[in-house]
Amino acid sequence: MSTDTESGRETARGETGRRGDAAGRQADGSTASARTPADERRLASRVGTGTAVLAVLVVQLVAFAVAFRAGYPGAYAGFAVFSAGAVAAYRRRGAFGVLAATLGTTLLVALGLPLLMLVARQDPALVAEMAADPGVQQALYLSVYAPLLAAGASVALGVPLALVLARGFPGQQLVESLVDLPLVVPHSVAGLAILFGFGEGGAFGGVEFTIPIIDFTFEFAVLQTMLGMVLAMTFVSAPFAVNAAREAFESVPTRVEWAARTLGANRFETFRRVTAPLAWRGVLTGGVLAWARAVSEFGAVAIVAYSVEFFYPPKGEITAQHAPVFIYNTYLSSGLDRSGAVAVLLLALSALIFLLVRTVAYDEGGWP
Repeated sequence: MSTDTESGRETARGETGRRGDAAGRQADGSTASARTPADERRLASRVGTGTAVLAVLVVQLVAFAVAFRAGYPGAYAGFAVFSAGAVAAYRRRGAFGVLAATLGTTLLVALGLPLLMLVARQDPALVAEMAADPGVQQALYLSVYAPLLAAGASVALGVPLALVLARGFPGQQLVESLVDLPLVVPHSVAGLAILFGFGEGGAFGGVEFTIPIIDFTFEFAVLQTMLGMVLAMTFVSAPFAVNAAREAFESVPTRVEWAARTLGANRFETFRRVTAPLAWRGVLTGGVLAWARAVSEFGAVAIVAYSVEFFYPPKGEITAQHAPVFIYNTYLSSGLDRSGAVAVLLLALSALIFLLVRTVAYDEGGWP
């Protein structure tokens, strides 16, 4: 026991020393600006990798543009698969590496080509017209706002559960199965489950209370309400937040947490000062995945909250639809062109938020 204690204290002293060295380098500008040969090699490697990735991306986009203009966009699929195999062969990855690159690129083409075609086939004038439509703007606002609430609820409630799962307990597999269950439940079934569970006659259906001081009355109602929309989104997105946070907590070295405990920190202090700082990126990743999943939800939202009333800053209380529901209605009423234009706007908005979060959250932008 004494050996473990001494080892833990040495580990803590080592961590403290490294942090002190890092802080010292930050405080001393001259020391921070001096790069070692190893730093120079890593920087050169990153620049070289980034340049190569950019070159490959440009070549692929040019090839797609040429194939699209020529009227044979399907030819680009063959070019992408062939070029991936050629790059693998040039880098001497062997027959297995060439096969893996070829098959993997085939899947990437199946995922990316429809999105490229969706963007390439749009009329810029129609996209601009739809972007100026107040109804589209309200739908896009709701499709950012409501998923943010759902992602916040998933992270706030999912992180404690993830921490417990990372530590382990009897019956853990049963709880993990329950967490993953929404991943396999059909979306329409998820919507019906929300109505049966929390709607009229459900667990909290009809609950109502008033706060006299501010003259505010709260009624627990989920059908066609913002509360119902957030509940439906949380139901389908929470597994992403829980699983990402659990994996992040499991990756934290237990010896570091043990060292903090041997130095007198209680469980909460150990979590606040050791575990959380080392796992926050995984938690953030889970939150982003939960938000993205909530943005794309259609089935459960269409059943629970087809149209909802919410606060829209330019106009106050309004009624609008979640963007996927709005796009579906536009497709039924106005056809493929107008619905495609709104879909491109939602795709661009989602990609922009994703890029911003990734750039802010990761060192050096998180890019190669």
